[in-house]
Amino acid sequence: MGTGLHGDADARRTIVTTGGTPGERRYRAFISYSHSDEATARRLHRWLESYRIPRRLVGQGTALGDVPRRLVPIFRDRLEFPAASSLNAAIEEALAMSDALLVLCSPASRASLWVNAEIRLFRRLHPDRPIIAALLSGEPAEAFPEALLEPDAAGVADEPVAADFRRSHDGAKLARLKIVAGLTGLALDELIQREAQRQLRRVIAVTVASLAFALIMAMLLIFAILARREAEHQRRQAEGLIEFMLTDLRTRLQGVGRLEILQSVNARALAYYGEQSDLDRLPTESLERRARVLHAMGEDDHKRGDYAAALATFREAHRVTATLLAAKPDDPLRIFAHAQSEFWLGYVDFVRSRYARALPRFVAYRDLARRLVAISPDDLKYRRELGYAEGNLCTIAVARKGPPADLDACAAALATMEHIARASPGDPGIQSDLANRHAWMADALRLAGHDKEAMAHRDKQRAIIDRLLAADPKNASYRQDWILSRYSTSELLRALGKPAEADAMIAESRRVIDGLIASDPENEDWRVWREKLNQPDPE
Repeated sequence: MGTGLHGDADARRTIVTTGGTPGERRYRAFISYSHSDEATARRLHRWLESYRIPRRLVGQGTALGDVPRRLVPIFRDRLEFPAASSLNAAIEEALAMSDALLVLCSPASRASLWVNAEIRLFRRLHPDRPIIAALLSGEPAEAFPEALLEPDAAGVADEPVAADFRRSHDGAKLARLKIVAGLTGLALDELIQREAQRQLRRVIAVTVASLAFALIMAMLLIFAILARREAEHQRRQAEGLIEFMLTDLRTRLQGVGRLEILQSVNARALAYYGEQSDLDRLPTESLERRARVLHAMGEDDHKRGDYAAALATFREAHRVTATLLAAKPDDPLRIFAHAQSEFWLGYVDFVRSRYARALPRFVAYRDLARRLVAISPDDLKYRRELGYAEGNLCTIAVARKGPPADLDACAAALATMEHIARASPGDPGIQSDLANRHAWMADALRLAGHDKEAMAHRDKQRAIIDRLLAADPKNASYRQDWILSRYSTSELLRALGKPAEADAMIAESRRVIDGLIASDPENEDWRVWREKLNQPDPE
């Protein structure tokens, strides 16, 4: 190896080789630099060995030979040697087998004994091979090593043309291309032009790729929008079916009087929402329908006598509608939905004669109905709701037998429903509600001792129900109302001294209730009424 080389690890240099026998040219260049410029030397070395000569220039003949595809390998020593040592034999061998010398010039390299020694040795070994200066920092006078400025074998001393890495001069990109030109013999302009073309191709490629990506993303977005629209369409169809199940179909099934069918319909409707993974993501109208399903299920549970299940269902509906209303307290749809929840919770207590607990619910229901009418005074649906609410307060007043001031709610309920009936004379549902209000008015008048006036309202109630039943004789709801009207009228007839007429009404009602129970044995309401009808007549 060399003479005078110290064994200190910091005084070693590294050789990148490609194999071969001594005497062969094995390196495209030898990078000579000061240890202070190690980081820059490492980056430049990595860039040079990874740089690819533009394809159209590869193989072109120059004064330095045919242009290669890549500039590999390039020798880079890593560390400075101590001042007392001479050039390592490996370094001498690398210099001997290098096509060019690349000197990284800086004030530190000018002061480096080994940079100067490497320049002198390379020039002595290869007087005809290029020495390329790369100015990293400082001015040429303070950065170029002295050996770089010494006369050559012909006695000529020229200041080399340097690849100037300083930002205020060539900058790193142009400086690197100057080095490539010096190592290959290619003209700098040609390299710049080819590099610009390559950059343009890269920009075009990136642009095309970006456009393709944008097109793909646009297509995916379109597909997502279409899929979302399809999902929304399917949701609307499914919920349209649910809406039908909750309205028209439910009304028809109630007319048939088969609770088990109603229960199946409700369960199917609720199962649809149960399949939704996140109820918070459902649109408001879907949540409102879900609340209506719960109301319907609770109503049917109640009719079957399963009061615990009905109460649990109504409480869940109340929780949902209360949350919806809190988010938008002035939304009529949400006010309406929550009003239904208040009613059903009150109704559970009312039918169990817990009037003190039912009354606050019915008052809350009435207040919400008033808000609806205040928002839309001409909306008959909201006025009808107010009529229901006033009727509920009437029922509690009648059940508690006063006080008389509370019975005024019965007159208010009747007046509201008469207004609605005049606006919609052909609606059987409104007619049924009107008949019910006449019934409660009759009860209120009886409590006040006005039996004859009460009978007038009972007559009006029966006349309305008879018309409805004549138009739809198989309607179980109308048949139930017919029975109840006869039962209540029979009590009033007895009070007026007409027991024979009362007995005839009760007997006829018993036959009808037996037929209803035979058609739907699970209807607990009908069983309760049959027990009342079967009670012995008072003497």
